[in-house]
Amino acid sequence: MKKILITGLLILSATMSFSQTFNNQRMDSLFMTLEKNNKFMGSVAVSQNGKLLYTKAIGYSDLENSKKAAAETKYKIGSVSKMFTATLVLKAIEENKLKLSQTLDAYFPQIENSKKITISNLLNHRSGIHNFTNEEYYRSDEFTTVPKSEQEMVEVITKLKSDFEPDSKAEYSNSNYVLLSYILEKVYKKPYSTILETKIAKPLGLKNTYFGGKTQIQNNETYSYHFNDKWLKSTDTDSSIPMGAGAIVSNPTDLTLFIEGLFNGKIISEKSLSLMKTLNQNFGMGMFEFTSFEHKAYGHTGGVDDFRSILIYFQNEKLAVAVISNAMIYPNMNIISCALSSYFNTPFVIPTFKALKLKPEELDLYTGQYASTEIPIKIDITMKDDKLFAQGTGQPAFPLEATENNIFKFEQAGIVLEFNKEKKQMLLKQGGKEFLFSK
Repeated sequence: MKKILITGLLILSATMSFSQTFNNQRMDSLFMTLEKNNKFMGSVAVSQNGKLLYTKAIGYSDLENSKKAAAETKYKIGSVSKMFTATLVLKAIEENKLKLSQTLDAYFPQIENSKKITISNLLNHRSGIHNFTNEEYYRSDEFTTVPKSEQEMVEVITKLKSDFEPDSKAEYSNSNYVLLSYILEKVYKKPYSTILETKIAKPLGLKNTYFGGKTQIQNNETYSYHFNDKWLKSTDTDSSIPMGAGAIVSNPTDLTLFIEGLFNGKIISEKSLSLMKTLNQNFGMGMFEFTSFEHKAYGHTGGVDDFRSILIYFQNEKLAVAVISNAMIYPNMNIISCALSSYFNTPFVIPTFKALKLKPEELDLYTGQYASTEIPIKIDITMKDDKLFAQGTGQPAFPLEATENNIFKFEQAGIVLEFNKEKKQMLLKQGGKEFLFSK
């Protein structure tokens, strides 16, 4: 649920042609390189039409005790949980326990505009309810590690003023899916964890998917880590806070089984699935659309603590790909790109991670503030301890690694900065897009 991105939804950018085989060797080569250079810990699974084509796990579930990750290792999946929650809501609608037109005041009349906000609005982020994870207190351990009751979380959400009139536009808000979790509990008169188990996990045979709690290493769960000269263990967000917006635990193989079951009508009807897929200002109901030129996929991304996840499904090819990381410098989206290139038989360059060591006087040539006429942010380039850092407006600073004399990368977010010191310009590249900045 916590994100460090300069641009919005990433777009897969590999040109694809159909292939009957999967290039396991290419994937093995990438993971060998990532492990050797300490750039990634996590797991991937690729499945087609119910057949597992590839799976791999590298790194550690418990770095301090040298416990290595394995195929059965389970991770927090963050906002990929929303796809499960949206599925459960639509299942409840099919069972006549809810209606898309039902307004929020039937459950939480204290929330602003509750008489105007519908279940449909909550599902596709058109409620106007402010995203509580955007607030400063959400970045404090004092808030995220302490269990919260339904009453406490609803009070947190109620105190925040609406961002816009319901159904007038769309804006991503975790608050929507926390409320949907409580609504599910009310209509089924059961905990969210039980609803998840009985409606999705058991019917699909998902043995490693459930509502999370405090990390249990002995149960093949994993801690997450962030990098600051070395891997440091991250805090453990209490699952009572994100609820169905981000508290599910799973692994990539289970995620591919889930999304295949979802698209094959094993949980909800084709009509309900169509509602999930239908975009309104880029938001479906618990789904986004990902494009790779002529190929279309549906899915969701996620992040909680330092876990990052991606689950996508190419309906025409019946291809499912899932990646979850518990420690990441090399982006998950690049691993997705490698997996797709391994299936569609398109080029992919395995990174070398060769970094240059530049002198302080060389680095100093690039420091300063840069602005662009193309996007409304400024980027400050500073130097500390003989290393360059970049910081976008209102965002944390991140370190830059030189790959050429004038080219720097931040692998974790897929950012490349290319400087032209003569013209005092900087080109920002991310997610297949380029933005020109001037000093």
